[in-house]
Amino acid sequence: MAEYLPPANGQGVQPGDHKAGNSKTGKGKAGKNKSSRKKGRSKSRPSRNNAGSSLPPTSAGTISPPPPRVDLSQEAAQAPARVVETGNPAIAPERVTTWQKPLPHHRQAYAAIDLGTNNCRLLIARPSGEHFVVIDAFSRVVRLGEGLAQTGRLSDEAMDRALAALHVCADKLRKRNVHLARSVATEACRRATNGAAFIERVREETGIRLNIITAQEEARLAVLGCHILLEQGDGPAMIFDIGGGSTEMVLVETGETVPRILDWQSAPWGVVSLTESVGPIADSPEARAEAYAEMRRRVDEGFADFSQRVTPMREVAQAQERIRLLGTSGTVTTLASLHLELPQYDRRAVDGLIVPADSMRAISQSLAKMSYAERVAVPCIGRERSDLVVAGCAILESILDIWPADRLGIADRGIREGILRSLMAGGGEPARAPAQQRNL
Repeated sequence: MAEYLPPANGQGVQPGDHKAGNSKTGKGKAGKNKSSRKKGRSKSRPSRNNAGSSLPPTSAGTISPPPPRVDLSQEAAQAPARVVETGNPAIAPERVTTWQKPLPHHRQAYAAIDLGTNNCRLLIARPSGEHFVVIDAFSRVVRLGEGLAQTGRLSDEAMDRALAALHVCADKLRKRNVHLARSVATEACRRATNGAAFIERVREETGIRLNIITAQEEARLAVLGCHILLEQGDGPAMIFDIGGGSTEMVLVETGETVPRILDWQSAPWGVVSLTESVGPIADSPEARAEAYAEMRRRVDEGFADFSQRVTPMREVAQAQERIRLLGTSGTVTTLASLHLELPQYDRRAVDGLIVPADSMRAISQSLAKMSYAERVAVPCIGRERSDLVVAGCAILESILDIWPADRLGIADRGIREGILRSLMAGGGEPARAPAQQRNL
């Protein structure tokens, strides 16, 4: 049974809280989108040669040869958690001794911060049996990766936006007396030449110690946070996470309490990086169609090797009763909201939903044909999402080509929930620091 995870800011928040921030939505009902595709499974696209690749200069997540199986119950060796253990605590710049009697495990507050390319997100929760109950949350669009594709650096404006959001997170950590916290940064900070300097600035100004995690650790945490929503069944399953600066696809084997990762890949195409790579799009049907086709081509190219590697497992899955696919991102939660024709985003209606893949394709193709102004007027999209949602649609369609499921599971949870599960699994009390550090 999944834990209760309420929306960050009530029913009116924007979809995909773990991958996208909150904004005001448009009013009215979304129109129905009928699929123009024939029913049935789509065929996988052939792989492309890397020669002449249009991928940005990064190797994040690309693996050759395929990686060994990964046990999700173990912390990734190359990305150890930076956990600050204190009495009032998660933002302290050093580990300190707490002189108060520690609270019982079930009353302790744990926190996870995920600073992505597009959003800054915080989740604070307490253990509740095998699950947890959220006691506070925060999400804000910061667009940290804005302009990164052109300059290779985080801009001053983007860093200021992220810092403002992290100050809010720091205040919440203080007020909630957080016991243990882990704060991570992903693709934007991995790629930026000034990423490490920004991490140090965050520590100095907010006390939060961000850890720039690898693409593999990002994939592991996303799976750990949402795998509980996978449909029951046998054979391999696919979980994906469409972010702002990258997209992770993870092939898992179920049957145990925690899935085992069989293969994975991270492509440097997220909704921000892919949108910026194509550049401004002229306001005409022809230009929009051309831009969407180019987005599809780049994503297909980015996952070509992975598509080839998972072909045997895809055939195994197709021989089973159903191919299982689960997505966690603002893209899939937005499209699921349109499928339900919600006037505004409602996390309780979307998280855990199963939708027909053909419907998601039809909605994606419909949005790709709309102008910017038309997308702004669509409920659950609004102004903050209207320029990025098309890139998410292109990524989703490529994923459906690689893993041609008839149904798609929707998860409004991911990295933050994975972090919380990892922290709480450790249980117990924070280790005491050496006596000489107690006055820090």
